[in-house]
Amino acid sequence: MSVREVAVDAYREALPVLAASAVGGLFAGVVLGGMQAELRRVSGLLVLVPALLATRGNVYGALGAKLSSALHQGLIDPTFDPDDERLVAALTAAMANGVFVSLFAAVVAYGTLVVLSRPVASLATLVGIAAIAGLLSGVALTVVVVAAVFVGFRRGLNPDTLVGPVVTTTGDVFGMAMLLVAARTVLALGGG
Repeated sequence: MSVREVAVDAYREALPVLAASAVGGLFAGVVLGGMQAELRRVSGLLVLVPALLATRGNVYGALGAKLSSALHQGLIDPTFDPDDERLVAALTAAMANGVFVSLFAAVVAYGTLVVLSRPVASLATLVGIAAIAGLLSGVALTVVVVAAVFVGFRRGLNPDTLVGPVVTTTGDVFGMAMLLVAARTVLALGGG
């Protein structure tokens, strides 16, 4: 295969996903713009936004890369099998890492804002929001990443090409949407 053919294939596979990524990023921005009331009520919530979105990409991008490598090596089949210990272990580890890093981000944000003498909601409020957002967005990202990698692989696409844009887009869209849901839930329960 020539360099030109490889480049054409890469663009053919990636451009539609990258276009969807741009639209998804705009949607995430619209959600953030609609969170003004929550951002005012929960001091420090805005500090969590970049940390939570970045960690979605890191954790679930790694999951997608592991699944892609396992498919290329023939270690797993491109179908969801709940009896496949390798697959279940990878999904469980990604979910646990996603929630843990969300909690860690909340604690660091709280500590940083306290040290800087900036207004900040209670630690319980930030941790509650981060935990709910981390869990809900993690479930959504796990489903989307597994589906994108497996379906792409079965259709002859390189899942390595799909993982980055899919995780970025899904992480931004679901990350912001679930952060909004989490903030409203915690506020409704009396946090903040």
